[in-house]
Amino acid sequence: MFEGPVQDLIDALRRLPGIGQKSAQRLAFHLLRASADEANALSDAIRAAKERVAICAECFNVSEGERCRFCRDPRRDGTLICVVEEPADIIAVERTQEFRGRYHVLGGHISPMDGVGPDDLHIRELLQRIGGGEVKEIILATNPTVEGEATAIYIANTMKPLGVRVTRIASGLPVGGDLEYADEVTLGRAIEGRREL
Repeated sequence: MFEGPVQDLIDALRRLPGIGQKSAQRLAFHLLRASADEANALSDAIRAAKERVAICAECFNVSEGERCRFCRDPRRDGTLICVVEEPADIIAVERTQEFRGRYHVLGGHISPMDGVGPDDLHIRELLQRIGGGEVKEIILATNPTVEGEATAIYIANTMKPLGVRVTRIASGLPVGGDLEYADEVTLGRAIEGRREL
């Protein structure tokens, strides 16, 4: 254990997700070696993010204003909503350059083991958005985990009576992957989600 501010810094860094003791120590000593300008720039960036970043009132993405850039963009297709678990998932979808609709961030996934149920997510708000009548399709882009699948099934079952089309992103083999290393579930989904060439 170090003393004083060094240990306080290590302890603060350890509270970040995915950062263990050794990583926290490496980061702390990197910051201590950094110039005062670099350390202050990091501190200023954290402070500015905490002060200026809010949650979009429409889709629950991170935003610098009341509505995020996707919700403000009139060129986005308002009849199509891609439902994701977290704001970072939006960036992954945007990198594909294939989706031109709007988003809805759930704020997690259903996980009874962690005490997270449907009422703890932004599902009610999604239903309200659909209730306006403009939305024609919901694309469920939750993670391909047990919790993500359970969340997608719950939302799909909730949406069916509303007459809106509900689709799920395909999952399967990554480009460059070998069939012999694929697990049964992934390979099964790849076969199930096949498309005509």
